[in-house]
Amino acid sequence: MARHIDRDELIRRFNLQPHPEGGFFRETYRSTDAIRREGSADSRSASTAIYYLLCDGAHSAWHRIQSDEVWHFYAGDPLNVYVLEDDGSLTVHRLGNALEHADCVFQAVVRSGRWFAAQCDDAASVALVGCTVAPGFEFSEFEIADVDALVREYPLHRDLIEKLGPALNRDRPAFTTLKPRFNETR
Repeated sequence: MARHIDRDELIRRFNLQPHPEGGFFRETYRSTDAIRREGSADSRSASTAIYYLLCDGAHSAWHRIQSDEVWHFYAGDPLNVYVLEDDGSLTVHRLGNALEHADCVFQAVVRSGRWFAAQCDDAASVALVGCTVAPGFEFSEFEIADVDALVREYPLHRDLIEKLGPALNRDRPAFTTLKPRFNETR
């Protein structure tokens, strides 16, 4: 286990806010370069980045977005990023300090349109990571999984899907009311 990380200090220092899918976050970057998706008249940021803190047994519930997302490890304990692949298989990226843990990587990529979730090993673990999304993240393209539908699509992974479903994070604010701050960076 990594040296003790004070979750409250991280939340204060990086001005993190509760994230609706679990944990804490703050958007730190939104590119001023705009792009358009093929077939869409709407423009969007070319790239976005956030700090994301998982602690207190919280997990990132099953969700998907329509952009590639790169996870970066910064500090704390390892965490697992679970990705349900199009062929029905499960990929597990163990994100952590790769210099201290041979089974870890510093970065992991989740391809657009894939269902994914993340969790630390135990409730005492604290992991500070970053997520970079390109084209940039938009809540309008964020989709939380319907656990029953996901189990029907990926029956071999039923236990993990049910374990990391959104029900445990219902005390979080709704995505429609979430207003991240874009002007503060560290």
